[in-house]
Amino acid sequence: MPPMADNRRDDPFFMTATTQFGLEDVLTQELEQLGAKIEQVHSRAIEFIGNKQLLYEANLWCRTAMRILKPFAAFYAPDEKALYREVGRVDWSRYIQPDQTFAITAVVNKSTFEHSLFVAQLTKDAIVDQFRDRTGVRPSVDVNKPDIRLHLHMLDNEVTLSLDASGESLHRRGYRQQTNAAPLNEVLAAGLLLLTGWDGKKTLVDPMCGSGTLLTEAALIAQRIAPGLYHQGKFGFENWPDFDLALWESVRLDARNAQIEEPQAYIGGSDISPEFLELARQNVEAAGLEDYIRLAVRDVREAQAPKGDTGLVIMNPPYGERIGEEAQMETLYKTIGDTLKTNFQGYDAYIFTGNLDAAKRVGLKASRRIPLFNGPIDCRLLKYELYQGSRRAARPE
Repeated sequence: MPPMADNRRDDPFFMTATTQFGLEDVLTQELEQLGAKIEQVHSRAIEFIGNKQLLYEANLWCRTAMRILKPFAAFYAPDEKALYREVGRVDWSRYIQPDQTFAITAVVNKSTFEHSLFVAQLTKDAIVDQFRDRTGVRPSVDVNKPDIRLHLHMLDNEVTLSLDASGESLHRRGYRQQTNAAPLNEVLAAGLLLLTGWDGKKTLVDPMCGSGTLLTEAALIAQRIAPGLYHQGKFGFENWPDFDLALWESVRLDARNAQIEEPQAYIGGSDISPEFLELARQNVEAAGLEDYIRLAVRDVREAQAPKGDTGLVIMNPPYGERIGEEAQMETLYKTIGDTLKTNFQGYDAYIFTGNLDAAKRVGLKASRRIPLFNGPIDCRLLKYELYQGSRRAARPE
């Protein structure tokens, strides 16, 4: 190890954190809390400056980041020739070892190149040709589990090449036992909780908890548990030539020591489906959080606030995407509204939904409407303030 290594560890550099639409502000706050210097906030991406320790911590701690990228080259490529030439000018031996596998993700916007797959292919050719010309040995491509993931972003033919520090997308925490698509991914669930401003101390209830993603993410926040501790396999940066194992181990040790053992908040969930509740139980156990989350099979109309202080009630009810479900959805959302009015007085309620017509049947005026997406579905996080006693509008039925 060269004697300079310790000083170099602190050299700051540019990074980009990607996220989902609508979560940019909460991710910015997360990065600032880790000590990042924010440069620019874009749609679904935050540019920031920090050192290697921050790079490791961002992957471990950011609840609302999908990926952390480290840009290392930028150039203009008006055509295929230029793209091939400019990629070939990068010294690839600094980023990929000949015995490593790699993959390229390309995102192309407003450029003369129409297909991102073609751009990725051309970039791959330029990298492989350089290795072949210089050493006769070439790294191979592995699209599923590459050692080195490269990210190419092209906007108006301006190209940025980045190393993907995360590897597997950070929303795949590793505690979810079922591989089938859950209605809410972990990054979005954490983002919803952070958008409510919940402090991790007040009571939190999810009366339509499904497989329990909101509850699990809530317990991770309350107990100050880094989501990256559940990450399966290696992070991308662990395969980089400059990987600092001692620094990484100390960052992980700090994260383990930051966990709070004592339950910080009452976190409870219920669902009408025993099957879903069993899935929730499995996920909660896989995350080692069974001491922090209470689960019960219960119809939403039976949901009750626990005795004592008020808190937060949050849910992601079905949206009813199938034809002919309109009437059923309207009834469900009316039931949700009635339950909130009757059983959760004094609480702040949040409903996350992609069915804005049915949401009108909740029968309460939303004090906030935050636009978000759940996959391709245009959604809103709706906030309702449920006043206690006389301030409740007692409308005649």
